[in-house]
Amino acid sequence: MTELTQPATVLSITDLTPHVRQLVLLPKTQKIVFQPGQWVSLQLLVGAKPPLNRAYSMAEPPSPAGQLTLVFDQVPDGIGSSYLYGLKTGDELLLSGPYGNFALPFSLDRGLLFISRYTGLVPIHCILKQRAASGALPPAILIAVGPAEDEWLYHGELLALTAQHPSFRYMPVGVNGTDQEIVEATVKLLPPLFTGRPKVMPLLSGVKGFVRPLRAYLMETGYDRKEVKTETYN
Repeated sequence: MTELTQPATVLSITDLTPHVRQLVLLPKTQKIVFQPGQWVSLQLLVGAKPPLNRAYSMAEPPSPAGQLTLVFDQVPDGIGSSYLYGLKTGDELLLSGPYGNFALPFSLDRGLLFISRYTGLVPIHCILKQRAASGALPPAILIAVGPAEDEWLYHGELLALTAQHPSFRYMPVGVNGTDQEIVEATVKLLPPLFTGRPKVMPLLSGVKGFVRPLRAYLMETGYDRKEVKTETYN
């Protein structure tokens, strides 16, 4: 079955950090029903052979009005992000979806370990916010890797979440370097979280150069490939 492609109106534009922007969109044809962790495909009328298709995860849980909140970073010389940064309130975009399997199962039998890099935090934020709104969070640890502190997404909100939910632990990490350096810094944090402890459900999100080595590391520690959920953005 082909997914419906429909126009959506830009309702608001907000800069979350110096290099990350949030768009709130309202689909015009029909409401998009999605699970936190899923994404929509934007068809951008730009590039050598438009449309240019770009995927963006929902940053906020479903709303009664059907609004979608998308977040993206400003990529140097990036055709897609440059186009999105040029949008104004009232402009329209074409989108389809939802897509993706980066979502929690209905019931959980273990704790959660989220590991994100920069805007890879977006679908995880959506998952956490929905779970927190529905009651107590399940036991969960979030390692959120980002560059300078002024680029840490949702930092204040996540700190508040730790105060409200004793089962949730938030570990922001500031690393700015190559993929390998960032992966190595992240891996150093993991042994204390695994040694002598029950298995968790790992959910990894970010660019492929970050997610794939981390998944390989987890498989070396005894996790099956299917036990590790991943979402990549390039």
